[in-house]
Amino acid sequence: MILQKKSNLFLLFLFVASSSAISAERINIPAGEFAMGCSSSDTRCENDEGVAGGTTVNVPAFYIDKYEVSVSEYEKCIDAGKCTTPKDFKRNKYCNLNAGDRADHPINCVDWQEAADYCAFVSGRLPLEPEWEKAVRAGSTTAYPWGQEVTCEQAIVDDGVTLGSVPNEPDGCGEDRTWPRASRAANEFGLFDMHGNAGEWTGSWYSKDAITTYYAKGNIAGPDTGKQRVVRGGSWDENTKNLRSSFRNVKPPVSGRSIYGSIGFRCAYDG
Repeated sequence: MILQKKSNLFLLFLFVASSSAISAERINIPAGEFAMGCSSSDTRCENDEGVAGGTTVNVPAFYIDKYEVSVSEYEKCIDAGKCTTPKDFKRNKYCNLNAGDRADHPINCVDWQEAADYCAFVSGRLPLEPEWEKAVRAGSTTAYPWGQEVTCEQAIVDDGVTLGSVPNEPDGCGEDRTWPRASRAANEFGLFDMHGNAGEWTGSWYSKDAITTYYAKGNIAGPDTGKQRVVRGGSWDENTKNLRSSFRNVKPPVSGRSIYGSIGFRCAYDG
């Protein structure tokens, strides 16, 4: 009987420890308003980023992954039969799956549904566009959380200056690929790689006027249908303008003959 009690306590300890480890990988984003879209004093805003200084949008509390989903994490979903195999390194050298040495790089070359299927596998979903921007801003109102410019000191990007092991190639801070996750500092919410490394699918369909037509009016889910999905954060092979907190990239949800080597994702969870 004593041994049974000890065994039960041990199992309880493992459960609690495991749950704590999981919860530590998800960051709580509190409910509240924030200024979404074109940042103050940002002259690079495009016409789908709303008015200068931002538009007030209210977002309920939610959780979001601390890191972008890695190759090794996505492989577990494949092994479980819940995810399909996306384009890999054999198809294109920029795809991280089956690259051999990129287990902790973000999974990329994924279509939108492949990303959504993984998030369902971990009992989550793709973040809505307003959720994603609130998380990336982490209370900031500038073009990037740290100020008005970005270099390879803050993110994995093509900053046009930094070179590395690949001659004359500034993509990926000179490495011409993604980097391992958390290669740069986290933002004020404790989230890594919200800018650069891999761009990130959101759960939202693209609408040019979504900020004012939907989000500001309380419908943070946005339009029900569309032709393109919103991708946020910028990536290792994009220029610095695309890494701004307000920049709205778009892609067809199915890559077809294209290679989405710039796009990965992270998952969100209801609060």
